[in-house]
Amino acid sequence: MKISVYSIEKSENENIKCLNGEFIKMISRFAKTEEITLFNASIAQAQSKNADEAKKSYMTAYEPYLKGYTVALDETGEEMTSLEFSKIFDTQNDIRFFIGGAYGFEKQFLARTQRVISLSRLTYAHKIAKLVLFEQIYRGLCIKNNHPYHKE
Repeated sequence: MKISVYSIEKSENENIKCLNGEFIKMISRFAKTEEITLFNASIAQAQSKNADEAKKSYMTAYEPYLKGYTVALDETGEEMTSLEFSKIFDTQNDIRFFIGGAYGFEKQFLARTQRVISLSRLTYAHKIAKLVLFEQIYRGLCIKNNHPYHKE
């Protein structure tokens, strides 16, 4: 199984990067995992114009990676329990999670993914959302593999 997490963010926080690394290491017992952070001059310029331009730039950046089973994280997405989330790992072998930029996603992008989920009704900074996602991926794989990390 291969799991990829894509995000659009300008800078990394070393503390959060370290925590993400710990979860990636734990996830590696169950799946090959990669973290891809995208940000470029085109995205920066679009974000300085307006939300619509920013969303278009995110879609352009993510377009080449829309393969396999794709899941977008969006505030309008489906809310689920950790047990429901773990079912994603039952039938998929190439799973790609996408975290939008500061302005979220265009509806066209969301329509091109297999699933749109929300981590919470709360709004998180992108760095925190990615950390929560890595923890839920680990928890979901533990549930799938009957590992005691997730206790009911």
